[in-house]
Amino acid sequence: MTGGNANVTSLVASARGPLVLRHPPADTISDLASAGIAREFRFITALHGKAPVAEPIAFCHDPAIIGAPFSLTGFVEGDAITDTVPAGRENTAAAISELGCALIDALASVHVIDPIPEGLGNAEKARSFVPRQIERWRGVRAEVAVRDLPLIEQLGSWMNDNAPSPEAIRIVHCDYHLDNVLMAPARPRVSAILDWEMATLADPLVDLGLVTAIWNRDERGPLGFASVQAISNRAGVVSGNELAARWSAATGLSLEHINYYRAFALWRLAAIVEGAYVLYRQGKIDGRYERGLEEDVPALLMAAAAFAEGRGMP
Repeated sequence: MTGGNANVTSLVASARGPLVLRHPPADTISDLASAGIAREFRFITALHGKAPVAEPIAFCHDPAIIGAPFSLTGFVEGDAITDTVPAGRENTAAAISELGCALIDALASVHVIDPIPEGLGNAEKARSFVPRQIERWRGVRAEVAVRDLPLIEQLGSWMNDNAPSPEAIRIVHCDYHLDNVLMAPARPRVSAILDWEMATLADPLVDLGLVTAIWNRDERGPLGFASVQAISNRAGVVSGNELAARWSAATGLSLEHINYYRAFALWRLAAIVEGAYVLYRQGKIDGRYERGLEEDVPALLMAAAAFAEGRGMP
């Protein structure tokens, strides 16, 4: 099955109906990749029946079966939407707004889960998720650099000094946006949230910051990953701030620090994907995605800085 960069996803026929098989690519099997598949299955299992996720069927740690650890989940019908509206769906600002509301409602259904199910992590450690991520990615980008990106360090330093205390700790997806969900075919409703490899416990504004920072952006400026949620970049579509208010009403949680978390989300994304650009510059990989990072990463950092300036970054 197409889509996604990290894992091989296959449709499997079975006596009980179609299933989805997920495993790391054979040429990149590592403890980290295997841990991601295991983490995804663990979170899906905890969320099933509480939020829109695929039905967990089985997980196998033994790489001898198919050459890698793998998971099996139920198959879910739906559209993964990026820069174009699939045929058969209404392509109006009102219809896109409904998709945005469905996207936020699904996220809220994850963030209202409290208490957190056992086995997903340490809630106290989760309170330091943002500072730990800032320290980690500042270090990685300082150690391995192929170009001058001063905003990596400038923003990282400011965010480290201004990190707010979490109001709440919840399950967070850590890569939540429109093309990581399946929209039900018949109506604007999320039928499944996909790609839980990076899921963790943290302030839920980590998720809300990312999804609203890249929703309904102004196409006149340089956009990092312009294709992601690109269908929202048009007049009349519900704004990211309106979606954030909808989330707050559903969860009862504050939006006081939303611009900090928008800055953090875009900065973190830029710092992570710069790693692929490093590999491209080193001649180890060469694809359209990696080449596009030459402009995508600086654009993400500029957008992060704009949100940070709204919070008082000098």
